[in-house]
Amino acid sequence: MHKRRFIAAAALAMGCCALGNAQAQAQQPTTIKLGWPTSDGATDPLAIGARAFKQALEQQSKGALQVQLYPNRQLGDDKQLVEGVRFGTVDAAVVTNAVTAQTEPAFGVLELPFLFETEAHVQKVLDGAVGADLAQRLAAKGVVVLGYFEGGFRSLINNKRPVAQPADMGGVKVRVMQNPVYIDLVNALGGAAVPMAWGETITAIQQGTIDGLELPIALIEPLKVNEFAKYLSLTQHTFTAYELLIGKRLLDKLPAQQQAWVQAAAKEAVLEQRRAMAGQTPKALASLQKAGMQVNPIGDVASFRKAVAPVYDKARKAGQGALIDAVLAAAPGAK
Repeated sequence: MHKRRFIAAAALAMGCCALGNAQAQAQQPTTIKLGWPTSDGATDPLAIGARAFKQALEQQSKGALQVQLYPNRQLGDDKQLVEGVRFGTVDAAVVTNAVTAQTEPAFGVLELPFLFETEAHVQKVLDGAVGADLAQRLAAKGVVVLGYFEGGFRSLINNKRPVAQPADMGGVKVRVMQNPVYIDLVNALGGAAVPMAWGETITAIQQGTIDGLELPIALIEPLKVNEFAKYLSLTQHTFTAYELLIGKRLLDKLPAQQQAWVQAAAKEAVLEQRRAMAGQTPKALASLQKAGMQVNPIGDVASFRKAVAPVYDKARKAGQGALIDAVLAAAPGAK
């Protein structure tokens, strides 16, 4: 009798222990590692978005989902991050659209020069049918677009001369992202495009291997580019979008409620990042000029548009005409 009671008590204890362990495991938060290639500075547009996503997701999930942040290429450059998200070695990332286009070429449409007229035009495209179409194409390759962050219009920075018209680009060696549109853009304007990973760029400028680069204005100071380059020409040739990406396999593994938290947090982060970016460009320009950078507007935009016409011809021949037309149709005043 005593023996049976002992066995029953032992079995009960073991059951309670197993239940306790299961509950402890269930209460363990799921951690998502999020990387991006630039700094963790207060004004860095990628960092702003990453921090906003972390805060929103941890608040919505009440800590059940945690986000660990890895800035400064700790998990790799843009290309390595996209590939890592795709194949499961990186959980999530914020990367520039131009590099996302290396995995899904349709994203390259967003990089076409002088395509967007205003930030409102950009947002209408990214938040509408074009952005959804692009996201669907990338999801088929194992990468989910959670949202589109903004970096602002890109302009030319160099150490050779101010650029006010296409002729001023002659002989200027410009670092560009490893993206065909940017290579074609610089070459069409008469410069010499030098495709290069970001991690090599600053050293190349310092050593004179390249004359300059092109960046969103908001990134120039956080990346200390103004310490190594003299001239900022406000070409505003393309608009930089950043994708907040997560691996499809990882997202699909999460319970439905957690997936909903992730999607909702991403939407909140996009709104917060865009609010933070609004008005940053004028402030950044004033700060750069105060620090001694020489800033100049370009002359006739039409001359630049004419010079890059072959870039559009190439994109249309590659089958991207429908996407181009959809973006143009969303422009202010378009019929």
